Formats: sequence, C-alpha cells, structure tokens
Amino acid sequence: MPSFGTGLLRFSLLATFVLAACSEPVVPPAAPPVAANAPVPPADIAVEEEIAPDVSYPRDLARFQGGGACYNRASEPFTAVVDSHNHFRPFGGAPIPFPEMVEHLKRSGVLFANLYGIGQSLPTSSTCEYYLDCVGTPALPSVKNDFANAQDLLDYDPQGIVLTLSMTFPDLQNPEGILDQIALVDREFPNMFRWMGEVNVVKQALFGNAHEAATEDDIRNWAPFMAVLRERGIPLALHMDLGNVANHTEFLPLMEFILNAYPDNDIVWMHMGLSNELKVIDPAEHIALLSRLLEAHPKLFLDISWRVIYDNYFVDPVSRAAYVAFLNAYPTRILPGTDFVALHTKTYDIYLHELRLTSDILKDVDDRAFRDIALGQNYFDLLGLDYVAPEICQ
Repeated sequence: MPSFGTGLLRFSLLATFVLAACSEPVVPPAAPPVAANAPVPPADIAVEEEIAPDVSYPRDLARFQGGGACYNRASEPFTAVVDSHNHFRPFGGAPIPFPEMVEHLKRSGVLFANLYGIGQSLPTSSTCEYYLDCVGTPALPSVKNDFANAQDLLDYDPQGIVLTLSMTFPDLQNPEGILDQIALVDREFPNMFRWMGEVNVVKQALFGNAHEAATEDDIRNWAPFMAVLRERGIPLALHMDLGNVANHTEFLPLMEFILNAYPDNDIVWMHMGLSNELKVIDPAEHIALLSRLLEAHPKLFLDISWRVIYDNYFVDPVSRAAYVAFLNAYPTRILPGTDFVALHTKTYDIYLHELRLTSDILKDVDDRAFRDIALGQNYFDLLGLDYVAPEICQ
C-alpha cells in the first residue's frame, strides 16, 4: 500500500483529471427495451433487447494455483473470474437449483464466488418473489437462507470451483442477537462461513418493507460481533446507500461513523455506495469522496457489483474514463461481482449478461488493476485463499 503522502499526491492528480473529464453533466441513458421473447426476470433486472449469447468461457482452477500460463487480455475473456457478490437465494419464491447455479458460474468462467443468501427475506406466507412487488410486506433478516446454502454446499460438494459461504442473517438495526446467531451457525455448520454480508445499514429501496436505517447507537452495539469478525479475519460487506437525488451524501456521515468506530475490521462497501436512488451524482464528487475514504481507512474495500452502476455511470464515455482512472489508482481495493439474485425464472444467458455488464469496465483498466480485480488477487488476499492470479502476458 502506498504511503499516505504518496496517496495524497496520487489523489490530487486523479482529482484534477476527473474534474476535467467530468465538466459535462452525465445524462443517464434511457432504459433499454425488453425483448418480447426474453425470460421475464424480477423488477430489479432490466434485460436488453439482445442479451448475452449462449456461450461458454471455460477456465481452469489449476491455473490459479501458481505457475500457470500468463493471461492474454487480447484473446481471453474480459469477464471477472470472481463473483464476490452473488445471491444464491432470492427475496421470495424458489431459487435456481444449486447444481444449476454452480454450472452457470463455471460455464461463464467464474471460478470463485461468495454464496450469499439475501439481506432481507420475504415471509414464507407471501406469494411475492420481489420486495418492490409487495410494498408493505415486511422483508426482514433471516438465517434460513444461510442454512439452506450451507446444506446445499455440503450435499452437492461442487468440484472445480471455490465457493465461500457468507452470513447474511445479521439485523444491523437490532444487533443484540447476532452473537447468538453466529453461535448457532457455528454449531450447525462449524468452520464453514468465512464472510458476512450483504447486510443492510441503509437501503432506501426497502423502506417500504419495514426496513429502517441503522443509527449511531445501533452501530456502537455492533462491537461484540465485530470483535468476532476481527478475530476470525471475516470481512463485512455492507449495503450502505450514499444518498439520493435530493441529497447525494445524506448517509455519508453514517458510513464515516462505521469506519471510525471499527478501523481494524475489513469492510466492503457494496456498489461504491450507489443505488437506484442515486443515479445522478457528479463522478468527480463521487470519486473524490471515495478516494478520501480509501486513503483514510486502509481496511476499506469497494465492490463494483450491480448493473445500476454500469447503466448510469460506466456506460457514459466521459464518466467511464474517470472511473477507469480511479480503479487504476486504487487497484488493490476493488472487488468484482454481479449482485445476481438466483430466482428460478432466470436463465444462464441472464446470468452471463449480468456478468458481462458488471465486468465491462474491466476492459479498460490497466494490467495491474485487471490482475488484482478481474483475475481475483484482491479477493484471494482478503480471504487468505491459497490461490494466485496469473500474470498478464506482455
């Protein structure tokens, strides 16, 4: 990691570039049309008229065990080998069968993935499969999906792919019971969970489903379970909306409070803080605040999952150039992911399409950033996995 002074110089140069690059306002693109014959996904996924072709991107796990052939970016896929943000369980309804979802990953060239449940689950009595289709119905944290994922992993024992179980049950607004739930998970599935998240600090989209933003008092009460995460080296992945159209940084003080309260915990900020409620922040403003936080908090990481980022920021050439420069400046602090929700109606083509869109910006980053982000070195280092990303062919 560069020294603080070096980082400030790098940040100053980056900010100058970004301010120049972003002098024109970024206009979000119109929503693309949906093909008449396309599978109908839940409302949080927009399917473009031409989705990903029915192709495979074969990759071999042995190549990531050291000494493998270099990676040729000119002829090999640009898509990430890691999906650090994948929900194997939907909000409601039936999931894609576990063996089928694993095959989707392997076929698309994803060899490492986090097994998320879902941050908030709809009640079993509800017929809804997506929370925004039933506003007013509570969508609350539950341990059931984490148990189901763990049992599927034991029963299926997938080969040729590395899957990391994640605890998605914590209720961060009512943290008093989290230690007891961790003890329950430990008893039922000992030593199997190595990640925590995605868990919601503030998710404005869920305000209509009984979700409330965590308070500073709530966050202070995280201390017991945060100590357990530190002891075990478990990262905490947070959905933490940065703000909204009315106030771009409304919740930034809450994120800063978390980082200052728990400086020794590895924390992953999902979606770089962006959301459907914040599609219009000036990239220069956004990049400047992210850079400041990364410099001040060495154990903070960002993920670039969810196509909302691509559709509203990465697709625009001027905005994209600014974010490429940002990823190149902080190559060791970024994780890739799709934020795919494995509802039973979705197909392989939909997953591959999401992977390609969320990986698209990786086409333009430099070789260092591509190896660290797309080829998984950051993910391996964060989890202490005994894998090594191949070098980039020169």
